Amino acid sequence: MKSLEENIMNICISRIPELSPIFLKELINKYNCLENLYKVTEVQMINDYIKEIEDNIKLEKIIREITNPKYKNNLNKYIEAMKKQNIKLITIEDKEYPQNLKQIYDAPINLYCKGNEKLLNANKKIAIIGCRDYTEYGKKVALEMSRKLAQENIIIISGGARGIDTFAHMGTLKEKGKTIEVLGNGLDYIYPPENRKLEEEIIKSGGLLISEYVIGKKPDKYTFPARNRIISGISDGVLVVEAKQRSGTLITVDFALEQGKTIFAVPGNIESKNSVGTNELIKQGAKLVNNIKDILEEI
Repeated sequence: MKSLEENIMNICISRIPELSPIFLKELINKYNCLENLYKVTEVQMINDYIKEIEDNIKLEKIIREITNPKYKNNLNKYIEAMKKQNIKLITIEDKEYPQNLKQIYDAPINLYCKGNEKLLNANKKIAIIGCRDYTEYGKKVALEMSRKLAQENIIIISGGARGIDTFAHMGTLKEKGKTIEVLGNGLDYIYPPENRKLEEEIIKSGGLLISEYVIGKKPDKYTFPARNRIISGISDGVLVVEAKQRSGTLITVDFALEQGKTIFAVPGNIESKNSVGTNELIKQGAKLVNNIKDILEEI
C-alpha cells in the first residue's frame, strides 16, 4: 500500500463528481496510466471524445469537470486531514484491495479505509441487510443472526444505516466479532449522526470502515445505491432480514445476483409489509434461513 502522498492523483480523481468507476477505468486505459490522465488538458480530452460527445451531451460536462484544475488544489489539506483521522487509501492496484470486489464490473478504483484493512481479504464474510423502518421481529433476527455468525468467526458486513444494518453491526460487536461498515459518504462524515458511537466501537473492536468517497463527501440519493454494490461485492453471500416490496435492500440483492453471490432470506409474517420482499426472494430461489446452519453449509 502506497502512502497518501504517493496516491495524491487518486485523491484528486476522487474529488470529481459524477465520474463513474467504469468511465475512470476507460480513461486510465485510454491514456495508459493515471499519471497521464492527471496531465490531460480539457481541449485534448474533448478532441479525443468529440464523436462520443455528439451522442452524449452530458459527457462534455463530465470531461470539463475531470480536467478542471480546481480539483488539484488543496490536496495537501486532504492528506493532512486523512492522516489526522487515521484514514488510509487502498487502490485497485494494491495487494490489500479485496480480491472478490476486484472481480465486479464496476469495482471502485479507490477505497478509503479506517481500521483493520486486513478484514477485506479475510475468509468468510456475510452481508446482513434489511429495512431502515424495521419491525421488532427484524431487529431480533438481525441481532441474533449477526451474534451467532460472529461466534463462528464470520465477518459481518453492512451499511451502517438505521434499522437492520445497525443491528447487524451491534450484534457482531456484542459477541466481540469483526464487522465492516460500508459508507455512502466520506469517512469524516457520520450518517446517521446517532451512529457516531457505533462507528467508534467498530474501530475499537478491530473492525473496519470503508468508502469509495473521499473525505468531505456527504451522502445523497446516488451514493447509497452505489455503495450497495460494494457491500455485496466484498461478501461471500447476502442475508436479507427484512425487505419491503420496493426497497433499497433489493438493490443490494440485484448487485449480489449480478456478482454471482448466494442470497439468503429470512421468512416473515405474510401480513407484514416488511416481509413481502424476503418472502418473494424465497419464492424466486433465495435460500430460506431459519438458523445460521443454513448459511454455514453454503460458505
